Amino acid sequence: MHAVHIPQHVIDSVVERRGTPHPHADLDPRTTALVVVDLQNGFMMEGVAFSLCYTAIEIVPHVNRIAQSVRRTGGRVFWVQNTHDDGCLASWSHLHEMTLPEKDQQRSAAMREGSPGHQLWAELDVQPEDERVLKTRYSAFIQGSSDLPERLRTQGYDTVIIVGTVTNVCCESSARDAMMLNFRTIMVSDANAAHTDEEHNATLVSFYRTFGDVMTTDFLIACLERNAEDTTAA
Repeated sequence: MHAVHIPQHVIDSVVERRGTPHPHADLDPRTTALVVVDLQNGFMMEGVAFSLCYTAIEIVPHVNRIAQSVRRTGGRVFWVQNTHDDGCLASWSHLHEMTLPEKDQQRSAAMREGSPGHQLWAELDVQPEDERVLKTRYSAFIQGSSDLPERLRTQGYDTVIIVGTVTNVCCESSARDAMMLNFRTIMVSDANAAHTDEEHNATLVSFYRTFGDVMTTDFLIACLERNAEDTTAA
């Protein structure tokens, strides 16, 4: 698991700007969606992964706990799968041009729908009422990547929780774009995974300072459960 470190001066700057260290602690669980990014064999299974992130395996119990809490308190879980199709070769040609051919072929094969690499990690708690989303860019929210923003808005979700891998690429890209599309956005410090602590923490600091909230799994679940009780009591 990552050794998470957000400097005190960053926390102080957030409090000075927003009046609280956790501006989204008042989230409404009924309008909150958990967005699980790229927890697929292509990033997690030895012998299949084209970009193996060992820490992604370690966060799975936290992701499952959050998913269970989100469902229990009235929200929905969306499992996002990084996906390559032939259209990407033209519409995202720059990515392929700047990648060595053998590496590009490994990525394309691992992320193609129906391949072993494209499948979700088997230990994830995926339930029938959850939804799956295919994305063709790092961000699930950028135009043309997926229909996730439209699904969320149609169903009345205004708050998103971002977990998954890797923290500083697909998770960060999705979280920043979600915020700029006017979703209240939370990244979970111990339910995102990167290749190194340095990369993980750099993303959390940058995102927390400017774009949204950063919470631990325990703190987030406490917010969901408490706010659900308050809503019921009201």
